[in-house]
Amino acid sequence: MLTTIIILVVAAAFFVWGKLRSDIVALCALINLLLTQTLTTEEALSGFSNSVVIMMVGLFVVGGGIVQTGLAKMISSRILKLAGNSELKLFLLIMLVTAGIGAFVSNTGTVALMLPIVVSMAASTGVSSSRFLMPLAFASSMGGMMTLIGTPPNLVIQNTLTSAGYEPLTFFSFLPVGLVCVTTGILVLLPLSRWFLSGKRKRKNDTPRGKSLGQLVKEYGLSDNLFRLRVPANSATAGKTISQLDVRRRFGLNILEVRRGTSSQHRFLKTVTQELASPDTVLNVGDVIYISGEVEEVSGFAQECALEMMDGHSTEEAATSQDKKLAFYDIGIAEIVITPHSGITNQMVKEVGFRDKYNLNVLGIRRKKEYILQDLGKLHIHSGDVLLVQGTWQDIARLGKESDDWVVLGQPLEEAAKVTLDYKAPVAAAIMVAMVAMMVFDFIPVEPVTAVMIAALLMVLTGCFRNVEAAYKTINWETIVLFAAMLPMSLALEKTGTSEYISNSLVSGLGAYGPIVLMAGVYFTTSLMTMFISNTVTAVLMAPIALQSAVQIGVSPVPFLFAVTVAASMCFASPFSTPPNALVMPAGQYTFIDYVKVGLPLQIIMGIVMIFVLPLLFPF
Repeated sequence: MLTTIIILVVAAAFFVWGKLRSDIVALCALINLLLTQTLTTEEALSGFSNSVVIMMVGLFVVGGGIVQTGLAKMISSRILKLAGNSELKLFLLIMLVTAGIGAFVSNTGTVALMLPIVVSMAASTGVSSSRFLMPLAFASSMGGMMTLIGTPPNLVIQNTLTSAGYEPLTFFSFLPVGLVCVTTGILVLLPLSRWFLSGKRKRKNDTPRGKSLGQLVKEYGLSDNLFRLRVPANSATAGKTISQLDVRRRFGLNILEVRRGTSSQHRFLKTVTQELASPDTVLNVGDVIYISGEVEEVSGFAQECALEMMDGHSTEEAATSQDKKLAFYDIGIAEIVITPHSGITNQMVKEVGFRDKYNLNVLGIRRKKEYILQDLGKLHIHSGDVLLVQGTWQDIARLGKESDDWVVLGQPLEEAAKVTLDYKAPVAAAIMVAMVAMMVFDFIPVEPVTAVMIAALLMVLTGCFRNVEAAYKTINWETIVLFAAMLPMSLALEKTGTSEYISNSLVSGLGAYGPIVLMAGVYFTTSLMTMFISNTVTAVLMAPIALQSAVQIGVSPVPFLFAVTVAASMCFASPFSTPPNALVMPAGQYTFIDYVKVGLPLQIIMGIVMIFVLPLLFPF
């Protein structure tokens, strides 16, 4: 027992110190348990095969698919528009929408998704975004309490209950607790955020870094000269290559890309294929040609070749799309700056061979304050010119590595990762609904971990990610390894009698005062630990202690375990206790004392409310 306690205390000290990654600390603790023969090899590695760990991996992928397809962003941005210019409505909608998304997506992913939307909405209403960003972070944690999959501590107490032979919790067993958390959070944060956070203003030297793809399109005025032509069945262009059409010489036009969709009979699994317009690209019936040039020349080309000019309310992906625009899925745009001693200075654009060598189109040139979009092929390149190029993200990234004649602005592959595959949003929604249905309805004979694995696999197979690597990148491996390595620690605590010893101490000290006082002791012990240690680790360590404390006084362990998960998740008094708290700190320009002023009262009030509410929801 003493060995286990020493290993635990040292590990906790390193967690608090924070200089070593938490997953490394957890692995070191695990190895020490092996070396001291506290655990067998099978026991020590049991965490990595635990169904909860596998479920967490799958949930990261499912949540990533929801974000990657833009589904969550579409829903949240539309709902937040209901606020209009009302500060109160905006505050309430931010809390409710964030909590709703946080019930199904990791709290870190939820905040990363909502943060730019909230900043934009705050700016439009003339309110400091700092009024909303801390409540946003807190709401993501509160929302996680509403479902089984909302936050890792929920999965921890489920695992603890089932391992001890109790009935498992259902998917929405957590919903009443989550609703109480959100309601309490709104009532407390409404005055606190107004008192302590409204006075902050954005610093004058805070400038946006880099340009978004939309900003580039707007800056160069690409949409003003962009037209879409559809190839109907009777068009003479069907079956011809772009070089055979010779539109650049005959009409002075530039074909940028060709887009085609899958058969409409599979509309729900519809996909879009983008192809850069190379000379040997063959046009098919139904293809949509994105072409830039003057409207008279475009009309003449369309009339001569019997092409259909599309209006602003119909696109190849869906009839409900709102506007003609360049879509950034596989193909993107970026700026490159010609260096002072570049070897291509004074060469014409067409002589450089961007299309032949790099498979890229040059869409425009920025020369000092002038933007040049027409007859680019014959234009001579000057030192300091900024060229706007279009191509696949991989080709744009390669451009920066294969020549010293220019510098690529921004990081193309990182920009590609930000592009949402919005035409896949219905697919992601269907997968999410199906996963929840499999976990909620008992007549569907599928275990929760199986449902999550199926959903994660479908997210990849149906194209909600660009590739498998993108899906793997959504997984927070530090959290997974931390969780898998710490699970055997709870086993060691039970095996050596440490959990029983700690629970006996709690029972002997507080048990005589009744189960509510004992549960309060468990709650606030967990809450205190979470201020210094990861909420997942805290839940892993405290869950078996809470279980044994309840068993020793002969009451149901369910409210005790809920006290653990709520206390572990509702930690607001420090910017470093949860990732969402840390994520909004620079954006909201908060100091540590801001979290103490707003978060500490909320954390204490939440604890008091839960001590009285939990026994009502889950009787002893």
